[in-house]
Amino acid sequence: MKTVNEVYNSITNATLTGNGDIQITGITADSREVKKGSLFICLVGAHVNGHNYIDKAVQAGAAAVLVSEDVKVPTEVAVIRVDDTRKAMQECVPYFYEYPANKMRMIGVTGTNGKTTTTHIIGHILRKQGYKVGIIGTVHVLIGDKTYPIHNTTPDVVDLQHILAQMVEEGVTHCVMEVSSHALALGRTAGVEYDTAVFTNLTQDHLDFHHTFENYLAAKCKLFEQVSATNQHKGKKGAVINIDDPYGKRVMEKNSAPLITYGTEGRGSLEASHLTITAKTSAYDIVWDGTTYHNHMRITGLFNVYNTLAAVGACLNEGIGMDAIIQALSDFTAVPGRFELIEEGQPFAVVVDYAHTPDGLENILQTAKKIVEHRILVVFGCGGDRDATKRPIMGRIAAQYGDVVFVTSDNPRTEDPVQIVKDVEVGVKEGLRDGVRYEVIVDRAEAIHKAIAQAQAGDVVIIAGKGHEDYQILKDKTIHFDDREVARDALKER
Repeated sequence: MKTVNEVYNSITNATLTGNGDIQITGITADSREVKKGSLFICLVGAHVNGHNYIDKAVQAGAAAVLVSEDVKVPTEVAVIRVDDTRKAMQECVPYFYEYPANKMRMIGVTGTNGKTTTTHIIGHILRKQGYKVGIIGTVHVLIGDKTYPIHNTTPDVVDLQHILAQMVEEGVTHCVMEVSSHALALGRTAGVEYDTAVFTNLTQDHLDFHHTFENYLAAKCKLFEQVSATNQHKGKKGAVINIDDPYGKRVMEKNSAPLITYGTEGRGSLEASHLTITAKTSAYDIVWDGTTYHNHMRITGLFNVYNTLAAVGACLNEGIGMDAIIQALSDFTAVPGRFELIEEGQPFAVVVDYAHTPDGLENILQTAKKIVEHRILVVFGCGGDRDATKRPIMGRIAAQYGDVVFVTSDNPRTEDPVQIVKDVEVGVKEGLRDGVRYEVIVDRAEAIHKAIAQAQAGDVVIIAGKGHEDYQILKDKTIHFDDREVARDALKER
């Protein structure tokens, strides 16, 4: 715990009113989370102003408030006044938790696609070496073998620092994080010093937030600017960058830390060659430092070759030898919802994948093309309140690779699901090849059932967009919905 005075002194250009000797038991920006002794941070957002919830926070026991507006509170409540509460939060929260990131090796993975699988492969390799590992990402938070739910790919400053502090308390030596562009742009990772930074790839996504692709790229580059910065607290730094990606060189321009590049086209310092990819496995040679290592894995797809190389590069930077890495890779299995095969004894393949970007969808359909014996049936949709420009692009990709396309809902959120599928349908019509047919079925469960009912021996059914998610966000509610459960039910009905 810290006193109000101590927290106040960690903030630049702040003023304090009230008793500075009060003990702060915790920090939150959510009035619903306030407990006795909390510091309540009044954030001002596009739709919500935290200053409007001060009375509620005080009633719940807040000992102090961090504000940027004039407020009236009981005399026993301390007031820290600043110009920008978000900036102040980025300073005081890591201080309150005593900079937990400085007590572990921090590995950050950024990019449009592949972050979840890459972080899990890194975690698997590290665990095999006897380290205690924490993972923070899209699917969950893992601390050792304990799993916790998560709401954002990268949590906000308060949640992130609390999670990191918990990891330190439980003896975690290495924290592996997915670092989203939103988090980098909004300063959610304030107070975190990364030791190894990984770039997977960059394709269109999140333009509803970043507005331009250049802004999106600039946000990703912040991770590499940070790992390259001078006057850091910890020792060995390193960057791992996909040299085959068109934006890899742009990221490299922002990096001055020791660098490992990876790829499959003969340009990386870490290279994969002689690839053999089947429906369930992949095998290839990895060349590193003049030596060739054969790697055989229980995951498939060219995209997973890249994810694996990214993980290998990160672990090399963490001081693990290639022989130990290759041995660890041999028993890694797929992450939930990432090219996950649904098996109920059927004579065709059913794959559930999180692919929700044009590049992600194209990657899994290219993989399906290489392993399919007959037809590819695609079930997918696009999320509401997200970058609408990618909808026709994804529709076009589905029609270019699929033989039967079912356009359906994803998470429509506040948008009309019918309008979303119409946006997707524009691209489907543009990409249609001879013999390809498509249907629009707004109800996602119905679309999955129909695709599986029509599947024949040798087909591959791809259910894309939601992957591990076990919910669907509708205008006025969130319902339980798991593509894998629906697919199993449909298979059992056949």
